[in-house]
Amino acid sequence: MTEPVQPGGGFWNMLRPRNIHSAITSMRGAQTAQQLAFIRSQMKDNRRPEALGTPLNELEVVVFDLETTGFHHQHGDEILSFGAVRAIGERIIEEDEFHMIVNSGAPVPPSITELTGITQAMVDEAPPLVEGLRDFMSFVGGSVLVAHAAAHDRGFLNAALWKTSKVRLSHRLLDTMMLAQKLFPGQTGYSLDELLQSSGIPVEGRHQALSDARMTARLWTRYIREIQERGFAETLGDMYVYLGKD
Repeated sequence: MTEPVQPGGGFWNMLRPRNIHSAITSMRGAQTAQQLAFIRSQMKDNRRPEALGTPLNELEVVVFDLETTGFHHQHGDEILSFGAVRAIGERIIEEDEFHMIVNSGAPVPPSITELTGITQAMVDEAPPLVEGLRDFMSFVGGSVLVAHAAAHDRGFLNAALWKTSKVRLSHRLLDTMMLAQKLFPGQTGYSLDELLQSSGIPVEGRHQALSDARMTARLWTRYIREIQERGFAETLGDMYVYLGKD
């Protein structure tokens, strides 16, 4: 009987039973390296000065929200899910959305499961954080980011980007809470729930990343229409000047 021909060295040699773990580790390592390289590439040229001249009625943004294991990334809390929706001017592109649950390695507290509906089992089956960051940043591209109480989301994004890729968020980021404070200084509160109620926007799926992103997008489009109608700003640059005024 003829002895079967075995593949040569290199990768095929790694697939021998005693080396199968090394082969899998090598493949995962290469994939992770590609993900990191992509994330780093997405941090380039996101603050081009010419973008400041973009009219608000043409401005493309990605409105996003994160669900997390807690409220303090400095104390080890991690991202659980990303939700995002694209908008151009006052138009929300409803068919252009992003949602992903990720596994950051942190346990999901029961209180967070009760709040968000995300269970430990869902996280255990989810892709790793670096994969979620890659897909989220791919969805964002070079768009301006918008979030409610944006400092919270920026802090978690920066912590995750630094942990996985040793980069920081370089995209321009606007805050619907800050816009509301400028537009409606007499309002008693500026939480997302309070602003949705005062704007007559139905609350649907609160504390779910994609639902919160959708509702925040509706606030964003109302606010930029309000800003233009009042003559406060016509371009992205005007918006920054308006927000910077006392």
